[in-house]
Amino acid sequence: MTQLDCFPYGAGHGEEGVCLLVRMGPYRILLDCGLADISALADSTAIEHLSDRAPADVVLCSHAHSDHAQGLLSLHRAFPQLPIYASEATTQLLPLNWLDEPGRVPQFVHALPWRSPVEFQDGLTAELFPAGHLPGAAAILLTYTPPDGRSHSILYTGDFFLSNSRLVEGLRLEELRGLRPDVVIVEGTYGTARFPHRRQQENLIAERISQALNDRHSVLLPLPMVGLGQELLMLLRSHHLFTGRDLDIWVDGTVASGCDAYLELLLHLPASVQNFAKHQSLFWDDRVRPRVRRLHPEQRSLVSESPCIVLTDFSIDWQEFCEDTPERWLILQPHHLEGESIDVPPEYAIETYLLAQHCDGASTTQFIHNLRPQHVIFVHGDPNYLSDLTGLDELHNRYHLHSPASGSLVELPIGETFLQPAPPETTYEGELAEFGTVVTITLPDAITNDSRWRSLSDTGLVEARWQGQDLILRGLTQRELMTQNNERSSSWDSAEKNCCFRCRHYRGQRCWNPASPLFNFKVTSDGYCPAFESAQSEVEPTREDVDQAPG
Repeated sequence: MTQLDCFPYGAGHGEEGVCLLVRMGPYRILLDCGLADISALADSTAIEHLSDRAPADVVLCSHAHSDHAQGLLSLHRAFPQLPIYASEATTQLLPLNWLDEPGRVPQFVHALPWRSPVEFQDGLTAELFPAGHLPGAAAILLTYTPPDGRSHSILYTGDFFLSNSRLVEGLRLEELRGLRPDVVIVEGTYGTARFPHRRQQENLIAERISQALNDRHSVLLPLPMVGLGQELLMLLRSHHLFTGRDLDIWVDGTVASGCDAYLELLLHLPASVQNFAKHQSLFWDDRVRPRVRRLHPEQRSLVSESPCIVLTDFSIDWQEFCEDTPERWLILQPHHLEGESIDVPPEYAIETYLLAQHCDGASTTQFIHNLRPQHVIFVHGDPNYLSDLTGLDELHNRYHLHSPASGSLVELPIGETFLQPAPPETTYEGELAEFGTVVTITLPDAITNDSRWRSLSDTGLVEARWQGQDLILRGLTQRELMTQNNERSSSWDSAEKNCCFRCRHYRGQRCWNPASPLFNFKVTSDGYCPAFESAQSEVEPTREDVDQAPG
């Protein structure tokens, strides 16, 4: 029987990168190399069947983000004869990972075509399919056909996205539906979370930025070098709330370098983007409003003289922009970093936004059901989120599910029948008691072993709400409590009566009205929507009543 297994040098948990060694029969294939330190790859004792030769027979890179590619240059220097492949667009973006290298790094990654199997060794082929997420991002199909046996295949998604975004078309399920791979290695960045449609996400972030500008605030967006920053810039250039607006958009740091790299990829971008570029510059433009300009370091403290938008990278000290006038700035950080908020003084207004670059839980399960593999390996995500996926009955009852830690070998036996694995333990039994006007819920202390417990118990306060027949508990953070107190003071004096602050469905900075287009999203206290329902009684309480109210 053909041997199949997967050894994660890096499983993509937390801050670690993704680096997976797959064995198919006699061949070893390295999928991505997002390791900052490749010493484990050079250590032949890391996994018993490796010898003193190179750590793999071939390397395939799914896309150019650093958590998948930053170790490739070190790997090439350590093993210059080891062949490394990626899509053509990815080979052009990869040098952004080595901008700090002295001199120009020669091209060492070979380009592969889309949708065309390439044979690397006798019986071993690889085929790339566009995966969405980032220009050039690829889902990789590996197939091994032994001389005297049936073929086996493994599909690795890398980071993938089914929805179309501004600069990348989504992965097309119809291209993969008939492949029926034996194993699927899939990312689970967002776990089982469910998100609204992509266009709705775009409209919400555009409306929030527009509102801040109307309030005479500037907006600062710390971003990674490539991907989200360029998506946001294209959104701001083409959304109806900003087209023709007398506004400066400044692009700073490595995000500007990423924009330059995208301009070299124009032929790899969607036809609509290419058509846009025929009429006006894709990014840098001083003539068409809103103006998009490159920001130089010496200008950082000067840009807020009038309301503007600044896109900068995470590595830069963003307080350079707003330390003199923090009250004039709104800092927006991506939703997936909400639990990793930097510790800043309360005078800085920091909010999160959602502009998904990966599949949510519903899309991930849809993807798996369309491929129907025997084994599913979840990588790239918080271990708790990946555990949520492996705990889904709809997956657990149909597939062998794995969520390995780095350094843990996963064997992948392929059989004619499916033996149902034991489900992981993801629920906790507790007790509920009523004491007059108080309800107490008691849970076992094992729940505190989960890293998410810290966020839930941050202040010792929770918010409860009904969702159908279920009661949902959510922890309140220190920052949220401070924000609520500030909103309570400022919003009470607002002249706008029908604002979110006065709506009966506004709780915990979110809208809980199912009839509202903002349902389940964070909203500002002075926002408005057509589904407003007053929370006020006929006799309005005084400011003192509000200040003394619990919560």
